[in-house]
Amino acid sequence: MRPSNCSSSIALAVAFLVSAPAYAQDVSQPEGAVDDADEIIVVAEKLRGQVDAPQPPILVLNEQDIAAYGAGSLAELIEVLAPQTGSGRGRGGSPAFLVNGMRISSFREMRSYPPEAIKTIEILPEEVAQKYGFSADQRVINIILKDNFTSKQVEVGYGQPGKGGYSKEDAELTYLHLQGVNRFNVTGNLTGTSMLTEAERNILQTDSSLSPVANDPNPAAYRSLVSKATEGEVTANWSRKLAENGASLSLNGTYELSDTTSLQGLNSVRLQDPAGNSVLRTFGAADPLENTSRTSTYSLGSTFNAPLGNWDISATLDSSFANSRTFTDRDADTDGLISAAKAGTFDIFGEIPDLGDAGRDTARTKTYAASTLVTAMGSPLTLPAGDVSVTLDGGFDWKRIESADTRNVDRDIQLTRGDISAGANVGIPIASRREGVLDAIGDLYFNLSGGVDRLSDFGTLANWSAGFTWGVTPKLTFTATHIAEDTAPTLAQLGNPEIVTSNVQVYDLLNDETVLARVTSGGNPDLSKQSARDWKFGLQWELPFLERSNINIEYFRNRTNDVVASFPTLTPAIEAAFPDRVTRDADGMLIAIDQRPITFDQQKEERIDIGINLSGSFGKAETPADGRFQGRPGRGARGDRQAGKPADSTGAEGSQQKTPDESQNADGAEKTKQSSGGRRSRFGPPGGGKGRWFVNLTNSIELRNRVWIAESGPVLDLLEGDALSSSGNPRYSAKLRGGMFYRGFGLRADGTYTGKSHVDGTSSNVFFDDLITFDVRLFVDLGQQESLTKKLPLLKNSRISFKVDNVFDARQRVTNNEGEIPLRYQPYLIDPTGRFISLELRKLF
Repeated sequence: MRPSNCSSSIALAVAFLVSAPAYAQDVSQPEGAVDDADEIIVVAEKLRGQVDAPQPPILVLNEQDIAAYGAGSLAELIEVLAPQTGSGRGRGGSPAFLVNGMRISSFREMRSYPPEAIKTIEILPEEVAQKYGFSADQRVINIILKDNFTSKQVEVGYGQPGKGGYSKEDAELTYLHLQGVNRFNVTGNLTGTSMLTEAERNILQTDSSLSPVANDPNPAAYRSLVSKATEGEVTANWSRKLAENGASLSLNGTYELSDTTSLQGLNSVRLQDPAGNSVLRTFGAADPLENTSRTSTYSLGSTFNAPLGNWDISATLDSSFANSRTFTDRDADTDGLISAAKAGTFDIFGEIPDLGDAGRDTARTKTYAASTLVTAMGSPLTLPAGDVSVTLDGGFDWKRIESADTRNVDRDIQLTRGDISAGANVGIPIASRREGVLDAIGDLYFNLSGGVDRLSDFGTLANWSAGFTWGVTPKLTFTATHIAEDTAPTLAQLGNPEIVTSNVQVYDLLNDETVLARVTSGGNPDLSKQSARDWKFGLQWELPFLERSNINIEYFRNRTNDVVASFPTLTPAIEAAFPDRVTRDADGMLIAIDQRPITFDQQKEERIDIGINLSGSFGKAETPADGRFQGRPGRGARGDRQAGKPADSTGAEGSQQKTPDESQNADGAEKTKQSSGGRRSRFGPPGGGKGRWFVNLTNSIELRNRVWIAESGPVLDLLEGDALSSSGNPRYSAKLRGGMFYRGFGLRADGTYTGKSHVDGTSSNVFFDDLITFDVRLFVDLGQQESLTKKLPLLKNSRISFKVDNVFDARQRVTNNEGEIPLRYQPYLIDPTGRFISLELRKLF
């Protein structure tokens, strides 16, 4: 599809959305009127903990929706929702998290929560993040917890590729207790992954790495595709209500350990005899070159929330210490062997003697971080169209990196950064249907924000934004935002230790060949700050014929000066721009490349994102034996449109209707018991036995992406053959996710599409075919299978999940001008895993 066709499609979609009000529900009947005298209507007010913002949510999930995703933890659920939670600005901002509409110190304090503890999840656009003191490149995830919930969870899992070669095992224990604001959680998990080598995937080796001597080992068996890894974590979280006015305090602490081991191949040497004959020899199979890394991380966080007059005050503290050590085997000392061969005292085809242990190089990095932020939110002024919202924030971030490397004895690095920040956000209502002010134009809301950061090592950085949200109709919303911000390189980009890794496969576009080269990684202390100027225009239509369903269209235009980036793919244009980063021998063969970060002059991007979120229910509701009606959620429930408050079938604060299966303990905690309607599993959400389905589609269309290497050029067109990455830059990409859950049985299917792209070289171009992959997850709530649990009571409140990633074992095909696959782009080298099959058993107590 060419851009012109794409533009026409988008124009058609926009025209359809703008005309949408004509298809809205019939309003001739007053809202809330009942056309069935026997029907019960539950009218939902604002749900406790819901975000109050003029921008409508991108996605809202209630208990039934969450169950349909089949996730085993909140972290897994957020991972599944990544297409909806990632920032559309394309600047890599991770989502910001709220719990019951309030800030938390870190997502780690609740990432192990079971999804059954969650009442509602709201995903909101970047404009909402600024209201809560977050940056403008973050979407907001608001997690509304159940008032009362207690569980002990055990989860174990095993997985391996369909072709075998390695496996992954994990186990997790979690305890959670929720009682209103009071929360307590302890989690421990352990994950292990075995190693996969190139020989196990029959990876072809470069001619320059193979010895013609029959007894010399093949390095493929000593070069890893998947590293051996062990990861463990222990987390504890505690939150407590301090006063009747709502003040609360939470504390959380985490310890994480990660050990990884990878193989980098074998020692090799080229020997030449007095007659001029030469041969490449590989040796050292008993002691291959190994790279080992161990990282220990300690984290501590705290959050204090309290009202102060008409203001809500939130203070967060988050701190961490990480100690990382990387051990890299040195190449064997072959100088003596080379000299002996030249002198004729050693047969170049003879057995290589033991050259002894060359030792290891050690790189050490210690990272210290602490950040605190105080945020005050209030409405100090009321205008005819509503309250003016004001958010003030101030904080201090401190980071320090200490790094040392035995290969750079005189270059120990100590970098420290202090960042004093202050900011303000003001939301001004201009027109309001609810208040009857300029209601002919709908709901209009302006937003202004600004902030400064004083960095100890970079001086002052400024940021500001301005935008508006226009509710054209109750279901059609238009937004426009301009963002200007300066950012400094991270301390890691500046100060990571310099590490040289030998025998790394690199595809040399200049010579159209794959070689084994020395690759230098680490930080670059000469990086400068970058300045971004972005526009965003968004359109959202809430569908009138499905529950919590909408269509989002967003256009982004990004302009960045002094772009800090990782070193790109070594194209001829990049090599010409950075000749000091590339080393070649006398014959022009690539032997070394320095891949530390660099700075480009500027980059200009334009993109359109289209998102479609659909959901609904199906099947007949179960009727209890006593014939009592259990309620019909959703019908007639309307949230506050201006505040972006969707209807929620779980009910509302002060108006939630209990089913006959629910009662309350003396302390107000909900419990589940046997009733005439049958047994309710702890995995089974409310909903009267109806099934739940959903479909989420995100589609990204790149319209423009150009990079100016330097002020005087050259200019790289990343959509027309130039590249900054090894995989090219597709113009189109899409993700489709759908699922359903009905009476204990669930299915989720994910599809990902990556469009075609190409990278231009000198001797040959590289063409990347489009790629489509599908993942499927089947899960069964064994507790809802009554005949099974009668025979095996241990299976109550248990769930088994079977998952297949990349069902059709698809891999991207990469070819050159002759249709041949370069060694660097062998399918199993790009994706050694392919189809991955896993089984997971989870039980709540």
